[in-house]
Amino acid sequence: MNSTPDAPLSHIPRSLVSAADYAAAAPAHLTEQAWAYFSGGAGDESTLRHNREALDALRLQNRVLSRLEGASTKCTLFGVPYAHPILIAPVAYQRLAHPEGEVAMATGASAVGAGMVISTQASMLLEDVAAATQVPSWFQLYMQPDRDHTRQLLARARQAGCAAIVVTVDAPVNGIRAREHRAGFVLPADVSAVNLVGMQTHASFTAPLGASPLFGSGLLTAAPTWRDLAWLRQQTDLPLLVKGVTAADDARRAIEAGVDGIVVSNHGGRTLDGQPGSASQLPAVAKVAAGQVKILVDGGVQRGTDVLKMLALGADAVLVGRPAVYALAVAGALGVAHVMHILRAELETAMALTGCATLADVGPHVLAQAP
Repeated sequence: MNSTPDAPLSHIPRSLVSAADYAAAAPAHLTEQAWAYFSGGAGDESTLRHNREALDALRLQNRVLSRLEGASTKCTLFGVPYAHPILIAPVAYQRLAHPEGEVAMATGASAVGAGMVISTQASMLLEDVAAATQVPSWFQLYMQPDRDHTRQLLARARQAGCAAIVVTVDAPVNGIRAREHRAGFVLPADVSAVNLVGMQTHASFTAPLGASPLFGSGLLTAAPTWRDLAWLRQQTDLPLLVKGVTAADDARRAIEAGVDGIVVSNHGGRTLDGQPGSASQLPAVAKVAAGQVKILVDGGVQRGTDVLKMLALGADAVLVGRPAVYALAVAGALGVAHVMHILRAELETAMALTGCATLADVGPHVLAQAP
């Protein structure tokens, strides 16, 4: 299938009409190891399930006879206008899903006005990925002991035109992911974190599956702290977001450290198993933020109605990961454009049916109260 979104969306098979359809089709386009990597979670995958359960537990309240002229999903994040509040989350090693990897993802996202967060562990050069989109990309960063290389990454991201830095703080070590163990996951020889070449990386990036216990191993000595976040804040004048915050106290401390945004996230259920779903944690973080910083969220989003629920709980925008990766695997850039188009159309419909002409109209009243 054409890997660019230049072909009309009518070229997509009629059986693919939702993000769930792409998820169902994706295993046929991925190796067993790649499917385990992208779809799996940590431990018993309870956090993975809780992300969906938290969204499914919320009900929407329809509204009738609302004035909807001038309706729009447009939003502005850090001074940059976006067509809608749905961005591509940072996902590593996208060449496992498609030969054109992150470039195809960026091309597809750009075709429908979606922003993209480029992963530190991207399998293609961040400059090439950023150049493939007309919508400003953001760059996701893992804090590393090699501060010189970290500065270089920040400089490269700025030079490439990235509009924000997203530092992931909830994965000082990798989660133990049983699906990957069972599948015997290893990176193919032709897929690697090309932007980290020559860098002294965090040990958790290279620790093998089933590695020995952490404590006493020295693995945690390089784990980042609040002091490292303060250092990072001094290294860039780009908007800085922290990704992986779910506790209100951590949100408060991040704001005090001078961040510009918080991404409420449990890493897609891939690190600490047993956490509540992101939608459950979002209201407390949004309350602490109280408009001081932008609030984004990821975790379990599969429908435009999920996006609306997250916005109603206090998010300014939403990140999606797996739906975009599955679409990439099935149909390349065209698939990415299609699935993001679907999510936006579903959001528009849900907004209209709940009486919201613009994102400014979305609030807690969109959610039905429990009996």
